[in-house]
Amino acid sequence: MASGASRDDLERAVAAGVIDRAAADRLAAFWSTTAEPESYGGEDEQLRLVTGFGDIFVAIGIVLFLGALVFLTDGGGWLIPGGAVAVAAWVLAELFTRIRRQALPSILLLLAFASSVFIGVTAVFSRQTDAGAIAAGGLATCAAVALHWWRFRVPVTVAAACAAATAVLVGGLESVFPNIITGLGGLIFLPIGLAVFVLAMVFDTSDRERRTRRTDIAFWLHALAAPMVVHPVMQNIIKGETPGPVEAALTLLVFIGLSLVALTIDRRAVLVSSLLYLGYAIYSVLSAGNALPSTSMVVLLVGAVVLAMSFAWRPLRAGLLKLLPATISNRVPPAHLAPLKAN
Repeated sequence: MASGASRDDLERAVAAGVIDRAAADRLAAFWSTTAEPESYGGEDEQLRLVTGFGDIFVAIGIVLFLGALVFLTDGGGWLIPGGAVAVAAWVLAELFTRIRRQALPSILLLLAFASSVFIGVTAVFSRQTDAGAIAAGGLATCAAVALHWWRFRVPVTVAAACAAATAVLVGGLESVFPNIITGLGGLIFLPIGLAVFVLAMVFDTSDRERRTRRTDIAFWLHALAAPMVVHPVMQNIIKGETPGPVEAALTLLVFIGLSLVALTIDRRAVLVSSLLYLGYAIYSVLSAGNALPSTSMVVLLVGAVVLAMSFAWRPLRAGLLKLLPATISNRVPPAHLAPLKAN
């Protein structure tokens, strides 16, 4: 923030009790509207993940502690370990999320809390039907993460709630219509993924300069939505084990379309889920001459595409936004070209 405190400064002020969370968000939103255009990070998605090695050190301790707790409480079922991890994750969140405001430990603790609640509740209902157990676990997880959000406000919580709601819907449908996920999984997950994507865009468009916590919420929602949108589409294209030119061409077209969407909204998560299918398309093209390419060659070319797009992200995005109508370009993060810096 060029005209105010940084996000870390605001987080420290909240942790110290100087201002409350609502006031910090209002200040961040105000400064984002008065900041100079050059202050926008442009090429990088601003994600508060690690503020120092202390976060990594605490994260290692959390993994070791909770992992050992699972083994110590394992009595032949998942109910007791799930409950123990959920309680421990909540207590640790009081220390490292609410007091210390450490980003990476907060994310790990939320994921541990949500997954342990889901696993524990699913274990209770597993004596009935698997689908019913999944629905019950998802419903309990929705309530648990809602409580966690009320207490800690960790950005990844919204995505965790959407994932739990998806489990409720999928489990409920499978209970009423057995094997529907196996037969019509793509038709079910695709609209769910699109709905999550729309929700992510609501958060994104409300914070174009990406100065508040809403941009972190949007990032995790995009990360959740991407595989639910990409995989059903690509699986309908790639139906056979033998690659063909038509499937390869369609896969490349889908990747180009996803690239345009990713450039427009300045979110790379949309592309990450499609890299495997890009490799499939490259393999199909290279094998057209009856010469089977090596896995290393395919991975090399996929990596080259990723690196090229990363290096040219700013100019590509700036050029694309000039071609889009103002109704779209004025609702996504602005493009600010910066000259390359020489050493």
